[in-house]
Amino acid sequence: MRAWYAGQGSEMDFDLLIAGGRVIDGTGGASFRGDVGIRGDRITSIAPDLSAANAAQKIDASGRQICPGLIDAHSHSDTYLLLDPRAASKVFQGVTTEVTGNCGASAAPLGPRAELPSDWASHEYPGRWSTVAEYRTLLESVRPAVNAVLLVGHNTLRKGICGPEPAEASPEQLAALRDALVQAMDEGAHGMSTGLIYPPGSGVPAEEIVELAREAGKHGGVYASHMRNEGAGVAESVAETIAVGRESGARIQISHLKASGRANWDRLEPVIEAVRAAREEGLVVCADRYPYLAGQTDLDVVLPAWAGYGGREAVLARIRDAATRNRILEELESSRAPEDWACVAVGSTVVPEFESFRGRPLPEVAEQLNMTPAGAALHLIDREELRTGALFFGLSAENLTRVYREPWVMIGSDASIRAPDGPLSGDHPHPRAYGSFTRVLKNARDGTWFTPEEAVRRMTSLPAEQFGLRGRGVLREGAFADIAVFSPAELDDPADYARPHRLARGTAAVVVNGVLTLIDGQWTGNRAGRVL
Repeated sequence: MRAWYAGQGSEMDFDLLIAGGRVIDGTGGASFRGDVGIRGDRITSIAPDLSAANAAQKIDASGRQICPGLIDAHSHSDTYLLLDPRAASKVFQGVTTEVTGNCGASAAPLGPRAELPSDWASHEYPGRWSTVAEYRTLLESVRPAVNAVLLVGHNTLRKGICGPEPAEASPEQLAALRDALVQAMDEGAHGMSTGLIYPPGSGVPAEEIVELAREAGKHGGVYASHMRNEGAGVAESVAETIAVGRESGARIQISHLKASGRANWDRLEPVIEAVRAAREEGLVVCADRYPYLAGQTDLDVVLPAWAGYGGREAVLARIRDAATRNRILEELESSRAPEDWACVAVGSTVVPEFESFRGRPLPEVAEQLNMTPAGAALHLIDREELRTGALFFGLSAENLTRVYREPWVMIGSDASIRAPDGPLSGDHPHPRAYGSFTRVLKNARDGTWFTPEEAVRRMTSLPAEQFGLRGRGVLREGAFADIAVFSPAELDDPADYARPHRLARGTAAVVVNGVLTLIDGQWTGNRAGRVL
């Protein structure tokens, strides 16, 4: 690929011309050979041959695919965009927009009693904020390389007003929650997410969720849910999620749709049928899924529900009380079989002496510590003060293929941005942060999950429609110029569970809002993302 600049004296038809590529427009329709002309932040022409036009800058896309910029439908980049606005792990995959604020956790709004997740709270930021408007202003000031879509995390919202306990909200508290959500929506949020596997959301009645989702729906927003149970209770959880959408009127987004745990793999088909029935009823129900067979979250998710409530200090106090610790340990030992612990691996760590545990199976770590797996898990949770990450290998390759057969399933990394250098390079993330979208495109070369055209639709127009991103997710005249150019033969996602900090390959160029951000795997120095 090569880019060249025209002389400054000539009158220009385009600021940027991408020429000679195979255009995949994001609609799912057949690709075609074409050129794409850009002026300012918009696509102004798409035609078979624009070679006669003058352009300030031209990119030769011969033998490559020209696509809409990809949209990560399920991101956790939130505050990390303030730390490293290059968004390297995503930009190198062709991602131009991140949907943040998922799983009940968002950067804003931060009420008086709010508590950021531990992996966000441990950093210093370039400013302070409490409202969505203040966070937007701060994020825009650092000039992120990608666009950001903001959801309001229910757990973040609730902690700020009601505190960390899962007690039922009083009428006054529920009114305050509604008011705060309405304010956030008025300030630019696109909906609300829940993380019902995490406290305090895990103890909140469905009626509260419906009341708040109704406010999101009134404002045209989406309700995205990390459901209460993705294992034995996945069918009931999907039914609850659909019921929230039905009663609230909000569009429904099921986060990382799966049936987790070998014993539960056969529970997937009834779940898919339930979603199909809801869609036939007229409800807007979509889902997202990452293309890996392991999930990742905090290790303390294994704690009994009663032990995980009340915030970090309350949880640590329980763990460090001898009698309570013994009770927790007994429940951990009895609730998981040895084969269940064998599916858990240590992810990110913060205590230096535990760095060698990263990426290793928990039973192996336990043997080194001369403990049981349950004891080792509790030891890490305690010593690292609830900041240990964990990988959970409990998913089926056959089920992944089955999920992707449904046309309403989009791609979401379930990951924050990272980079091989700088402030986001020191931990041990899931490889999905670096490889989700490139992996999908790579597999589309032989139609493993999708055709190239359908793969692009799942990562562009489908999420754009679900999250209300007008003028994005498609290549058409008048649309925003968010564009990715791929070299199909070079697509590769080298990041793995042992060595996750490895950039994807095969993204030849990235344009965000008409500005060239990446070309031939090299940064241009431009960052033109917006808070949408």
